Amino acid sequence: MADVDTIVIGSGAGGLTAAVALARAGQQVLVLEQHYLPGGWCHSFSLEGHQFSPGVHYIGGLNEEGAMRRIYEGLGMANDLVFHELNPDGFDHIRVGNEQFDIPRGRDAFADRLKERFPSEVYGIDAYFRTIQKLADQLSAGMGNHGILDAVTLPWRIRTILRHGFTSLDRFLDRFTNDQLLRAILSMQAGDHGVGPQEVPTVIHAAVQSHYFDGAWYPRGGAKAIPRAYIRQLRAHGGELRLRAGVAKILLENRRAIGVVLDDGTTIRAKSVISNADPAMTYGKLVGEEHLPASTRRKLDRGKWSLSALSLFLAADIDARAAGMDSGNLWYSKTRRIQDFYDLAERPGGLDGIDLPGAFLTCTTLKDPTKLIQNTHTFESFCFVNYGAFEKWARTRVDNRPEDYATLKAELTEKMLNTIDIMVPGLKERVTFAELWTPLTNEFYCGSHRGNLYGLHKTARQIGPFAFSVRSPIDNLYLCGASTLAHGVAGASFSGIAAAKQILGVSRREILSATGDLKLYPAERPEEWLDEANVSKDALAGTGSSVS
Repeated sequence: MADVDTIVIGSGAGGLTAAVALARAGQQVLVLEQHYLPGGWCHSFSLEGHQFSPGVHYIGGLNEEGAMRRIYEGLGMANDLVFHELNPDGFDHIRVGNEQFDIPRGRDAFADRLKERFPSEVYGIDAYFRTIQKLADQLSAGMGNHGILDAVTLPWRIRTILRHGFTSLDRFLDRFTNDQLLRAILSMQAGDHGVGPQEVPTVIHAAVQSHYFDGAWYPRGGAKAIPRAYIRQLRAHGGELRLRAGVAKILLENRRAIGVVLDDGTTIRAKSVISNADPAMTYGKLVGEEHLPASTRRKLDRGKWSLSALSLFLAADIDARAAGMDSGNLWYSKTRRIQDFYDLAERPGGLDGIDLPGAFLTCTTLKDPTKLIQNTHTFESFCFVNYGAFEKWARTRVDNRPEDYATLKAELTEKMLNTIDIMVPGLKERVTFAELWTPLTNEFYCGSHRGNLYGLHKTARQIGPFAFSVRSPIDNLYLCGASTLAHGVAGASFSGIAAAKQILGVSRREILSATGDLKLYPAERPEEWLDEANVSKDALAGTGSSVS
């Protein structure tokens, strides 16, 4: 006898998407989360009275026909979510040395601005964006349970993917331009998939870049607003979420998943199990490699996991707009060689004597001015690093790391502060609070194998059918998350829909059957939604907005 219809392990974007889809279909669903906060990489946490979100910095696909909008509205969450659009004239600011380029909303606007900046590169720019759009369109048309290559049996439908998609971005750019600054601008968003231009398959970069062609948004209330909306829908349809409920193993019977055993020894039986945990955790620990076919064991043994990062969370008593910030993200590279970010992260050994090649910086209180507290802005900054540099402390307690770990954290914090002070002069001296996360922090709080950010490293041999399938080799066990269809909030959400489809045997349209209109407001013009948000004008005074 089953206690519930489906158990979902992990409350990240993929797990919660699957859980709500199944609960809306009438299933009794139980979500188990090892953390004391729900959301996985979509959770938010508070430090010194300030709120931070480690894994959500912007979301695309919320335009009228956008894929993410269809998911949020189709699962009934339209009334529980509000998003603010990042600066449409520059949702990503690219700074390379002393050069800056602002990426605007709209593919044509992006291309036109590049052509104005690089008039001798007009032909190559047009050809680049035509090809990127074809790759994105064919990828969307071919998406299925195996993601990128699901349509490989229909090669005439994905001719551009077969021709260009598995070429590295660096070689792909050779077809269109030799201008090093232009190449750097077109490569900088590689940070959103974590694979350097010399290695990333162009189809992955095209998927990320096109995801933001129609603009970028940030959830009001920070990342936690997303799991909060899911949880409301889950509970409204009879589902349950349990926090601090780590899973020790997945119960098997005759090569079939029949439930789970929790860390405290409690057994819960289910007709189906969905794991939003990394495959390394799902198969290596919860299932056990002895229960896996040889092909899955080989995939685990050979799998390479994505890069990790240093994450610096800041509060600063500064007029962020006067200092040059707005709601857009700021990507900074000291040189035109963007591959430097990834070479550092692949560097073996320690981090002594390293020079940070740049960083990503965002001001979350300009994205969501409702978070502003007494004119103190919050910032989040990131730089890729290798897990190996921290591995010697992996077995120490998170609340009792050795002194040499604390010393390294202090040194790296100083280096990151120096880097962002180049990006925003004067910011460092106005910092009132700073806390650094390392790959070990990611591993502990987000449950990510070796602190990885994006699941499997998205190289040509680890995408599509070479990634992990949503349907596992164990009957009634399904996977979702960044190592299946795609990564990020969007990719994980798509994988949750795919897992629910497998269990329910229905179409995507039947799953996304709810109606509603998602609320979208401009981050740059809070005066347009001030009254609706029930925020005082005094509270927004420090944003630099023209609130009369």
